[in-house]
Amino acid sequence: MDINNSVALVTGANRGLGRAFAQRLLERGARKVYATARRPETVDLPGVEVLPLDITDLSSVRAAAEAAQDVSLLVNNAGISTGTDLVTGSLEAVRHELETNMFGHLHMIREFAPTLAGNGGGAVVNVLSAMSWFGGKGANAYHVTKAAAWAMTNGVRLELAEQGTLVTAVHLGLADTDMAAGWPVHKIAPSDLADAALDGVEAGSAEVLADQWSRDVKSRLPLTPEEFNAAMNQAMAALLAA
Repeated sequence: MDINNSVALVTGANRGLGRAFAQRLLERGARKVYATARRPETVDLPGVEVLPLDITDLSSVRAAAEAAQDVSLLVNNAGISTGTDLVTGSLEAVRHELETNMFGHLHMIREFAPTLAGNGGGAVVNVLSAMSWFGGKGANAYHVTKAAAWAMTNGVRLELAEQGTLVTAVHLGLADTDMAAGWPVHKIAPSDLADAALDGVEAGSAEVLADQWSRDVKSRLPLTPEEFNAAMNQAMAALLAA
């Protein structure tokens, strides 16, 4: 599909990657951009149409779908990271991450699928992570939710193919946003990530590996778990030492 003249809805558009998606959509000629957030008053980007949206609240998702029946591109960007481990961390926090990072995206896809079909098929972008494929102490809940979101993305891609809806999974290492503020390593600029994702949509790509880190991690998936963990430990050490 063409980004030019499209009608897009972006979740979590008040800051970070979501704001960058909304801005680049406008700059690339989208006819309308719905910028959504739990607190709509925090959206400060001129030229967008602001909608309140909590992706963990099904009634809120349905209200957004009712208000935005002209959408042809859905960008599922909103997500959280609680820094929770699986064995010793709060199970409530793990569930909260799952409700946001996987079920929240699925709520959006289920409610907007008929709209996308009615508007010619369109596309869905799910912002995932290289952590779809690896975990780490202090981030294992996040890993589980992104792995689940990756599997969900692969499933809905098959289900929505019949109605002509493209589903694009976007993976990245770290972006220069508040969520990654504590990591003194190279980070992809939010606008570059948005462009890579939108270029992928226009190319009809099922998957976008937006940076070298995500490409490197995925290339190691054929390794045994022992080999994979050793390679990841080495890569992390080199990344932090750079």
